[in-house]
Amino acid sequence: MSTIHFEFNKEDVSDLVIMPGDPLRAKYIAENYLSNVKQINRTRNMFGYTGLYKGKRISVIGSGMGIPSMGIYSYELYKFYDVKNIIRIGTCGGYSPDLKLFDVVLVDKTYSDSNYGFNLCKNKSKLVSSSNILNNKIEETAISLGINIKKGNNHTSEVFTPYIDSYNPIKIIKKYKCITSEMEAFSLFINAELLGKESACILTVSDTQLDKRVISKEEREKKLTDAIILGLESLLRL
Repeated sequence: MSTIHFEFNKEDVSDLVIMPGDPLRAKYIAENYLSNVKQINRTRNMFGYTGLYKGKRISVIGSGMGIPSMGIYSYELYKFYDVKNIIRIGTCGGYSPDLKLFDVVLVDKTYSDSNYGFNLCKNKSKLVSSSNILNNKIEETAISLGINIKKGNNHTSEVFTPYIDSYNPIKIIKKYKCITSEMEAFSLFINAELLGKESACILTVSDTQLDKRVISKEEREKKLTDAIILGLESLLRL
């Protein structure tokens, strides 16, 4: 059985999924961290792979950019392919002055003005939680690997905020205690809550208001080593 957005069958995908936004990042993770890799999806160039990480079967599948794209792909994985756990691996902007470029952040809750939840299932929540089960496992794994992570709330924006000249997140920061900003976690968490699944989001800081350096496209695709290893090792321990 395949769906509109995936060409593979249920048996082709693991119930443990790493989900980067960029399909090329999915390709990079599969080729550099998994063995016995099989490409399971090419539809719309949203690349997906299944292979072994230290003997455990794991899938890596892109989500695309934005709440709707993540909403589609994670919903189908949860609903039609019996996926139980999805860890999003992505980049983010840093709201907190304590965050530096390439810091790793574990999202606790994410806030969004999006109507995704209401349109999907009449969920009016604007602040939704990730999975305590997955987050606890990620935190335990980070300690065992010596990877320093920071945990906090996130802002899932529907617009790429650097494009907004007048953008000022101060109200969001104060009211919802957001330390980062990205564009996908909200729909992932909504879908997991709706369908009784587990979701988590590990972010790497790629931009901050205090550091004007610009990270290259190649760095955005490939320089997420700590986050990638943390995600894979956490799934290994489930």
